[in-house]
Amino acid sequence: MAINPDRTASLAALFLAGSAAFWLLRAQTSSDPFDGTRPGAAREIGGLRFCWAPPGSFRMGSPPEEPERREDEEPVEVTLTRGFWMGKYEITQGEWSMLMGALRREPDKGRGPDVPVYWVSWMDANEFCRRLTARAQASGTLPESWEVRLPTEAQWEYACRAGTSAATSFGARLNRTQANIGTPYPGGSARKSEGASVKVGSYPANSWGLHDMHGNVWEWCRDWYHRRLPGGADPDLSANPGERNRDGTYSRIRRGGAWIEDGWANRSAMRLRFEQERSSDHIGFRVAAVRR
Repeated sequence: MAINPDRTASLAALFLAGSAAFWLLRAQTSSDPFDGTRPGAAREIGGLRFCWAPPGSFRMGSPPEEPERREDEEPVEVTLTRGFWMGKYEITQGEWSMLMGALRREPDKGRGPDVPVYWVSWMDANEFCRRLTARAQASGTLPESWEVRLPTEAQWEYACRAGTSAATSFGARLNRTQANIGTPYPGGSARKSEGASVKVGSYPANSWGLHDMHGNVWEWCRDWYHRRLPGGADPDLSANPGERNRDGTYSRIRRGGAWIEDGWANRSAMRLRFEQERSSDHIGFRVAAVRR
């Protein structure tokens, strides 16, 4: 009997949708007392402020018609079966010093206790998360069954979008009143960047209370870089190094754009690779609190 490929594809899509719905319903009916009560609900963990990202489904990546999109943003359907707490702000120089001591390098593109930390590698950020987990659990503000870590790429984009589907969480356009970016989006040309990172919270938050998801500094994510976005339920590519760089190394993902970038590089779906051992004057990070 001949196999109809269209029917097979439709059945597969139906199965995936049904599976995602099952796991989402299961997560929503077995809530944790530490969960948030609504999208954007606030909580302090280990002395840092977080906002709640509820379980849900979204389309990760960018549609073909989005101006200035890139080939590695091909959209996929993602379901996050568990909610998580996302850092309200990028980690600051003051917060870094509180846990890690001296800055890795003298800040030269924005300086101050409330300015994002940068010149930190992925490994540095990971160690910060480990120490913050210990501090928060010791203070009683984080249960033993939870941990602070870098967000997965899917968690990052989900929190950035905060229920939106346009190129940015503010809509189809992004300008210098909304984010610390180099030029407006789309098609901006006048460079009016601050020329450095600025105090966190200087620009409006998205609808879940998160600031600087676009611009200021790039943010490390948990995942290794893969050319194809991960789909399905709770994707996490932190264990699989993915494809090699030209020099044989592997890269982690960074998200969100930065003060130095043109507008197109600050979209919700924008993703860039960077070797985990390296650091830069425009790459920092944000943390998430998740159930283990």
